[in-house]
Amino acid sequence: MKKITIIGSGFSALSASCYLAQSGHDVTVFEKNETIGGRARQLKAQGFTFDMGPSWYWMPDIFERFFADFGKKPSDYYELIKLSPAYRVYFGVEDFIAIADNLDEIVNTFESIEKGSGKVLREFMAEAQSNYDIAIKDLVYRPGVSPLELVTTKTALKVGQFFSNISRDVRKKFSNPRLIQILEFPVLFLGAKPSDTPSFYSFMNFADFGLGTWHPKTGMFDVVRAMESLARELGVKFVTNAAIEKIVVENKTAKAIVINGQTITSDLVLSGADYHHTETLLDSEHRAYSEAYWDSRVFAPSSLLFYVGFDKKIENISHHALFFDVDFYQHAKDIYDAPQWPKEPLFYANFPSLTDPTAAPEGMESAFFLVPLAPGIEDTEALREQYFDVIMTRFEQLTKQDVRKNIIFKQSFCKNDFVSEYNSYKGNAYGMANTLLQTAFLRPKLKSKKVKNLFFTGQLTVPGPGVPPALISGKLVSELINNQFSLA
Repeated sequence: MKKITIIGSGFSALSASCYLAQSGHDVTVFEKNETIGGRARQLKAQGFTFDMGPSWYWMPDIFERFFADFGKKPSDYYELIKLSPAYRVYFGVEDFIAIADNLDEIVNTFESIEKGSGKVLREFMAEAQSNYDIAIKDLVYRPGVSPLELVTTKTALKVGQFFSNISRDVRKKFSNPRLIQILEFPVLFLGAKPSDTPSFYSFMNFADFGLGTWHPKTGMFDVVRAMESLARELGVKFVTNAAIEKIVVENKTAKAIVINGQTITSDLVLSGADYHHTETLLDSEHRAYSEAYWDSRVFAPSSLLFYVGFDKKIENISHHALFFDVDFYQHAKDIYDAPQWPKEPLFYANFPSLTDPTAAPEGMESAFFLVPLAPGIEDTEALREQYFDVIMTRFEQLTKQDVRKNIIFKQSFCKNDFVSEYNSYKGNAYGMANTLLQTAFLRPKLKSKKVKNLFFTGQLTVPGPGVPPALISGKLVSELINNQFSLA
């Protein structure tokens, strides 16, 4: 048994804590904030409840696989609701496409918009499912140590898909711009433009149309609570309000962390906190990646978020809603090509109280609104208010209702908060994008290249951004740690 210190309590750290405790190690998790969950924390105010970060529950099989590793099921801890419709995409005033909760209905929707596209969609989805089976059931459970991890008899047949991109492939098959945007939307979860995302990542379309969109009964924080409960059952200890000041290295080996001037020793340090920030806790000679390296990476967007409570029920809306009534591609350019506040922002709205009555007082509605932004962008209260006015004006126009006068609670969260609350590099919200040159073995390593017994997990390493990948990342790093100790 080894004494293991884990920094941070996001999904990847919680996952790793469970696996390491199951293996018999003495595990303690240190979290800088008052509550655990990292970016998936919960906000409660004036009777409203908000998930502060992740709000989409995709790839339910990944969650099932995680809990099954401990002889459990998600249903042992929380109830899942399949959303119907999964979400709506708004293109104009009362003009939206609802994505159904099953492929047959989605095919019919496509066919009604573009003749012949239903059959094409089925063929596209068959390929997406094939990619999903290869990626999610095999490739993403590899630790990113060697390029040979990507070489299998199955991936050899799909090698061309790593050198084309989602945008090009979708346009070859579909001509209607609305359908194209709907098919390009899922890869935005990977943190890059569809034109920079390899075709192989069409498996995200299967995650969307094939597996559906789910919601834990009282929000994504249900998953945090479940993983914390499992971790405690396995013997993991948690310490909150514990910001790490330094990682102590002796003879090129991680020996301890320093919190509030107190040195806490352990046999191994695992960081689920921001990778770049974690390396700043080391003396410069022990850092594996330079500032120039981090600056050269393609990062997923930051976000401007508003948590809003209304004193009435909102009409003409679904649990998840995407507002694509402005230029989809110009907003992407404003994030990736010439970083700036978008001239006409796309935005996303989430109304959890439509599904979960406990999310708002009776007769009221809880919501959060999200605008994707370039990481590292200027963040001021004036800009936040300016953009809140922009999106609320459009929201009222598109859904034909006056709701601003019904706002009784509002709190914003943006780049500066991602930095202060999560030590996020440039205030990014999702991690490092999964572009071709930032995939698998080309991402920052789970194991430090310079310091023995120092490991990393989470969205800046493998497999990448998102909640399901975070669960997998925790498993991968735990296996590396256990392999090291078994060989010691």
